Amino acid sequence: MTETAVHVDSVSKKFRLYHERNQSLKSAIMRRKISVHEDFWALRDITFDVPVGSTFGLIGSNGSGKSTLLKCLAKILYPEHGSISANGKVAALLEVGSGFHPELSGRENVFLNGSILGMSRKEIQRKFDDIVSFSGVEQFIDQPVKNYSSGMYVRLGFSVAINVDPDILVVDEVLAVGDAEFQQKCFQKFEDFKAAGKTVILVSHSMGTVKQMCDHAAWINKGNLELVGPADPVIAAYEATYPHQG
Repeated sequence: MTETAVHVDSVSKKFRLYHERNQSLKSAIMRRKISVHEDFWALRDITFDVPVGSTFGLIGSNGSGKSTLLKCLAKILYPEHGSISANGKVAALLEVGSGFHPELSGRENVFLNGSILGMSRKEIQRKFDDIVSFSGVEQFIDQPVKNYSSGMYVRLGFSVAINVDPDILVVDEVLAVGDAEFQQKCFQKFEDFKAAGKTVILVSHSMGTVKQMCDHAAWINKGNLELVGPADPVIAAYEATYPHQG
């Protein structure tokens, strides 16, 4: 029986959509009514297992719920129903420069971001040169990151996340920003992760990326789980339904 890295059990997540938001308490009293809203279910009763040592892709069209699920996996959002359990240390890279402070330098942000991801100061000091070298931003490491391009942001953020040495790495569309050389370094890092028995979960709109990297996949459609299993048949089913995607 295959070991499970992450168990997603009957997860449902809703957001409140406001049609007419009260601008102030005064306006609410004057109008004598509360804001009108409806519940939008971004995820409905999602259940699947991510095998240990797999590179697991979450696929689906825009607005399908993939990024919401990733944020639940990273414990940034919490589901209304169901639960997610992870077997090991999780590091997440969800947005360009998430966890970075724009006024601080790259150097200061490496320490800040590393500590947010659970590394000790001593551990960050030991790995600092490797982090900066992998990112390729050595020349700008003491500049405020607000002056960085989005590519520099994402390279440095990714370099910190992979050096946390997690058991499970959660990544959202990160490779869309880096250049071809950096993407190749990332692919190699994912291969190293896999060889070490670690698990990668990623969202990508690029079916080429998913085909190249993933051995398992889950297809999310309008908040529902359509299909989960080995990557090739899941991708084939998705592409047959949406032939012009990715």
